[in-house]
Amino acid sequence: MAEHAPSMDAVPGAAPTTAPVAPPVAPADTADAPATDGLAPDEAADAARPRRSDATRAAILAAARDRFAADGYERATIRAIARDAAIDPSMVMRYYGNKAGLFAAASEIEVHAPDLTHYSRDEAGARLVRHFVERWECDETLTAMMRVGVTNEAGAERMRGVFAEQIKPVLAAVCPVPEEAPTRAALIASQILGMALCRYVLHLPPAVDLGRDELIAWLAPTVQRYLTAEHP
Repeated sequence: MAEHAPSMDAVPGAAPTTAPVAPPVAPADTADAPATDGLAPDEAADAARPRRSDATRAAILAAARDRFAADGYERATIRAIARDAAIDPSMVMRYYGNKAGLFAAASEIEVHAPDLTHYSRDEAGARLVRHFVERWECDETLTAMMRVGVTNEAGAERMRGVFAEQIKPVLAAVCPVPEEAPTRAALIASQILGMALCRYVLHLPPAVDLGRDELIAWLAPTVQRYLTAEHP
C-alpha cells in the first residue's frame, strides 16, 4: 500500500498548525423581517428583501406632484420626476408603467368627507368646513393637487372628478332639494377650494393669518346656507 506523501505545508520540527476558525456570527435581527415559512423560494426571496418600496413610491409621488404642478402634465417628464426623487427612471416605470399611470396615482385623493346625516342640521356647514380645513393643513397631497389643478387641464379634470365622486353624494344626503345637489356642490367648492387656493397655494397674508377656528367661523355660515337653505 502506498504511503501518503507528507503535506507540502509541513515544516520539520514545527508544531502542527490548524486552519483559523472564523468567529461565530450572531444571528441577524429578524424582528422586522417578514416571515417566509411556507413560501416558495422565489416568494421567500421577495419577502426577505428590505421593505423600501413604500418609501420609494412616496418619494416618486411627491416628486411627481411637484413636477406636474410646476411644468404641467404635457411638459413633465419621467426623467425629471426621477431626478427630483433621486432614483433611476426605470424605477418609476417599474411602479407606474408610464406617465399616465403615474399621474393617475399622484392625483388619487380620498377626501373622507364626513357623513353629515350624523350631525344636527344646523351644524352641517361647520362640520364640513372644519373637516376640509383640517385636511388641507395635515395633508400635503391636497395642496399639491390644488397646484396641479390650477396649472393644467388634466389636474383640473381630476379635481372635478373628486368633487363629483366624493362630495356630491355627501351633500345630496342633506340637501333639501336633491336635484340641486350639483349646483350646491359647486357653490360649496367655490368657498372651500377658493380659500384653500388663497391660504395654502397663493399664501395671501390675510388668509394665512386667520386662525383655524376663526376661518371656520367665517366660512361655515355661507356653506351652511348652500347646504340647507330652501331658496337662494
